[in-house]
Amino acid sequence: MLRDLAERPFVIGHRGASGYRPEHTEAAYLMAFALGADAIEPDLVATRDGVLVLRHENEISGTTDVASRAEFASRRTTREVDGRPLTGWFTEDFTWAELSTLRATERLGGIRQHSASFDGRYPILRFRDLLGLLDAATDESRRIIRLVAEFKHATHFAALGLPLEELFAAELSAAGWGRGDDRIVSESFEPGLLDRLVLAGVRGTRVLLIEDRGAPYDLVASDGSAAKRYDAFVSERGLLELGGIVHGVSVGKGRLVGGGRGAEAGAEVAPA
Repeated sequence: MLRDLAERPFVIGHRGASGYRPEHTEAAYLMAFALGADAIEPDLVATRDGVLVLRHENEISGTTDVASRAEFASRRTTREVDGRPLTGWFTEDFTWAELSTLRATERLGGIRQHSASFDGRYPILRFRDLLGLLDAATDESRRIIRLVAEFKHATHFAALGLPLEELFAAELSAAGWGRGDDRIVSESFEPGLLDRLVLAGVRGTRVLLIEDRGAPYDLVASDGSAAKRYDAFVSERGLLELGGIVHGVSVGKGRLVGGGRGAEAGAEVAPA
C-alpha cells in the first residue's frame, strides 16, 4: 500500500472531517466520505467492558459533555496515564452503555466556531459503528476507502486487562472484515503494540508513529531510563532495523524540515 501512496496525493480524514463537525462523530466521518477522503483515521481507546470507542484520548472531558452530567460527577478521578498524572473522566471507568449517553463537543471551540455550533448533537461512536459506516460508504461510492487506525495508550489499557490488539481483532471479525486486509493501516507510538497485532493475526500495513522527543511508553515501562528513544528509531541504523518489523514510520514535520530533531543527515527510510 505505501508504494501506491507515492504516486499521488493521499487524503486522510483525520478523526473524520474534524474541522467541520466535532471529531469522531458519525457526522464528521460522513462528511469526510462526501468530501472524497481516501481514508479515515480513528483513534481507539477502550471502555470498562471492553468496547473500542473512538476518542483521541481516554480522558474525555475535552470532547464530550461528561463534565456537565451530574450522574457522572463521582467518576472524576486522577489516573496515571503513560507515566503522567491526569485528572478527569476516563473511558475505562465507563461501560459502553454509559458512554453512549454522552454527546460530543468541539475541542477547539474558539477556533472552530462553526463546528462548535454542533456541540451536543452527536453521540460517541464505537469502532464497530465506524466499520459499518465504512462498508456503506464503500458500497455507495464504489471506491475503496481505507482505515488508518491509531491505537492510544496501549500499555495503559493492557495493564487494565484491556488489550487493544485483541479487542481490535475481535471487532474486525465480528464486522465481517476477517482479520483485516490491505484496506487497514495500524498506527501506534508503541512498537510493542504493532508486534502484538501480528501475533493477534491482524493483517494490513503497520506504521510506527515517531514523537519529536522521548521514548515509546511501552519501552519506558519495561526498560526505564534505558528505553530506546525515538531519535534512535530514525537513525540510519534504526530505520534499517525497523524495515523487517513495520512497513513505515510517520514523523512530525520538524523531523523533515528545518533541521528535524534526531534525524541523521542523509538517512533514508528502509524498504519494508
